[in-house]
Parts: sequence; C-alpha cells; structure tokens
Amino acid sequence: MRPFTPTARQSNWLIATGFSAFGYAIYLRYMILENVPAGLACDAGLKTWLCFSRQVFHALDNSGALGWIALIAAAGAFLRPGMVLVSLALVTTALALVLHNAGLGGLAGGLIVLSLARPAPAPE
Repeated sequence: MRPFTPTARQSNWLIATGFSAFGYAIYLRYMILENVPAGLACDAGLKTWLCFSRQVFHALDNSGALGWIALIAAAGAFLRPGMVLVSLALVTTALALVLHNAGLGGLAGGLIVLSLARPAPAPE
C-alpha cells in the first residue's frame, strides 16, 4: 500500500488554504479580538459584522471549541486520509493555533503530518 500523497494540484490547494487560514486567523486575533477600540464599541452595543464575528470567535475561544474541532478533523484525516478532511483539519488547526488553543491545535497539527504517512484509501 502506498502512503497518501497529494498531487501537485492538491498540494497547491493545501498550501493556499493553509496560508489563507493562518492569515485570516492572525487578522481575526489582532484586528478584531484584541483590538481595544473595537472591543469597547462592541461592548457598548454596536451591531456590525465585526462585532458579530468578535462575539462568535470569542465564544469559540473561551470554550476551546476550535481546538476540539481541529483535533476531531485531524483524527478523521488520520483515520481516512482525503483532501476534504485534510483541508478542514488544516484550516481549523491554523485557527486553533493562533486563537489561544495551542495545546489541542498542536496535537491536531501532529496528526495532520502523520496522516500523510498513512496508506491511501482503497479505490471503490
């Protein structure tokens, strides 16, 4: 059995998706979640898309849900490697690592790396 290795086109997709998710996570953390003027405006009752995003990701951050989602997606990619699961795991892992869920996000990142060494699924 050969290991799961993405083709050149799939590798380009994974690289673009991973960097985009990482860039969005950095933007989200430093320009929305940790931005003091935006936080004060949202806490005062401002109803904008920025405040909604801040509220959603703040709730996900406090509960550690991003780390668990990343770990579950990476475990799925480890058990049955495929482009959809690896892409989902990569995006959620990037978000988890940047948004204060580094423990579970790091474990998910390790599982993503190990999923590339797993045998490819048998064609049906």
